[in-house]
Amino acid sequence: MTDAWATFGADLHIDPAGATGLRAGLIDALREAARTGRLAPGTRLPSSRTLAADLGIARNTVADAYAELVAEGWLTARQGSGTRVAQRAEPRRAATRVPRSRQPRTSPAYSLLPGSPDLATFPRAAWLKAARRALTAAPNDAFGYGDPRGRVELRTALAGYLARARGVYADPERIVVCSGFLHGLTLMAKVLRERRVREVAVESYGLDVHTRLLTEAGMRIPCLPLDEFGSRTGELLHRMRGAGAVLLTPAHQFPTGAPLHPDRRAAAVDWARSTGGLILEDDYDGEFRYDRQPVGALQGLDPERVVYLGTTSKSLAPGLRLGWMVVPRSLVGEVTAAKGPSDWASSALDQLTLAEFIASGAYDRHVRAMRLRYRNRRDQLVAALAERAPSIEVSGIAAGLHAVLELPEGSEADVVRSAAWQGLVVQGLSFFRHPDAEVRREALVIGYGTPTDSAWAGTLDALVRVLP
Repeated sequence: MTDAWATFGADLHIDPAGATGLRAGLIDALREAARTGRLAPGTRLPSSRTLAADLGIARNTVADAYAELVAEGWLTARQGSGTRVAQRAEPRRAATRVPRSRQPRTSPAYSLLPGSPDLATFPRAAWLKAARRALTAAPNDAFGYGDPRGRVELRTALAGYLARARGVYADPERIVVCSGFLHGLTLMAKVLRERRVREVAVESYGLDVHTRLLTEAGMRIPCLPLDEFGSRTGELLHRMRGAGAVLLTPAHQFPTGAPLHPDRRAAAVDWARSTGGLILEDDYDGEFRYDRQPVGALQGLDPERVVYLGTTSKSLAPGLRLGWMVVPRSLVGEVTAAKGPSDWASSALDQLTLAEFIASGAYDRHVRAMRLRYRNRRDQLVAALAERAPSIEVSGIAAGLHAVLELPEGSEADVVRSAAWQGLVVQGLSFFRHPDAEVRREALVIGYGTPTDSAWAGTLDALVRVLP
């Protein structure tokens, strides 16, 4: 049975099921009353003798309950003051910000940020079909920790695809699966540091997350000059003798859009051969060339001096967290050691799914469909500019998921600011400029892969409204 007790104005329901049960019930009832405020802080409780008499139980049972709650901090007991409910600090409220006179920021209506594909086009049905096949055929050891290089099924599928589509000299033994380009670059930074390399040359325009990763790894990052023929790789021999590696985007320089001229490809390889240096090739969107067949990867010129890095981030989706490295044979052990004793970076089932996706031909079909889609997007962008902003030139080759819009000198910051007020997010070329870059251009880097079909027309309208 349950007794209700209200000696000091709080109804406490306790279950007198034996001395031990009554003690626990009394503790629970007092704790709950103090927690909820039914017993206010500072309330004096009856003496153990009085409460025991009211409840018809032993005084020691009440005294033990009081002692437990004092130990927990719910009660206090002081000589001459009796037993009271402990004072508790009120929860601290977050300070209320005084609103500024400007309107609060809201989510942008349109985005032309570069670096992301159209996520709405992810091939869900084909991927699910490949996942089911992969899971059905998966060997038992696929559910273990696995080879640090990644699943052999994926490495085998990648070796065939990269040789066919990108001209990469690869075999499964020299491929290391990673969780994306940044992961691969992190592994290479570890390897270079172990080799006592302290300087990695970079392009004068690129992603700051890449250069920041290298500097945080203790590397100096001198920048190569850049023009319409790509990075001036001849400078590696003339001005950058301390560099032990160079990071390049040969097929489609990011973000300026220029491919690396054949003579400069050869100069980079000559530098690597003569100095023992390494070329880190970021082939982030090499499959997407619209005016001709894609140029083969630089790695094919010298597989023993080039580390090739690819990813599904542009071809499928960045959320898959799947990438790969094709490394010189002499580096396989070092890269594998840098990654660790087991493949913890990428899900084995995702790797098996991608292997099945490639082997079934679904990957090729998806890339062809996306190549057509992005080509149409770029053509529509160029046509809209020719009609409604004819003074704006689109530079760079017809490739990838972004275009560069050249702007009059001194106008970039104003255009970016004006776009923000129109609910359009864009990035200026200066955002990607190395601090030591010699040539300073004014331009917008427009990512046309991001908007959905329903938002594309409105996004183009918003863009042309803010252009000078």
